Amino acid sequence: MEVLLWLIPAALALGLLGLIAFLWALKSGQFDDLDGAANRILFDDDEERPRTDPVSPPKKEHDV
Repeated sequence: MEVLLWLIPAALALGLLGLIAFLWALKSGQFDDLDGAANRILFDDDEERPRTDPVSPPKKEHDV
């Protein structure tokens, strides 16, 4: 029974710490853009496209 005198305040303290961390994350904007990461995967970035050789431009059909 003596262990409950330690466990109950420890559980309450950890719960309060979790609540404080959640409220801090909420105020700092961690949950503002819920759909951004899900939609970002659908679009290509310009940096990921293969680059053409700057010395020789690509040949056109009538240059062959």
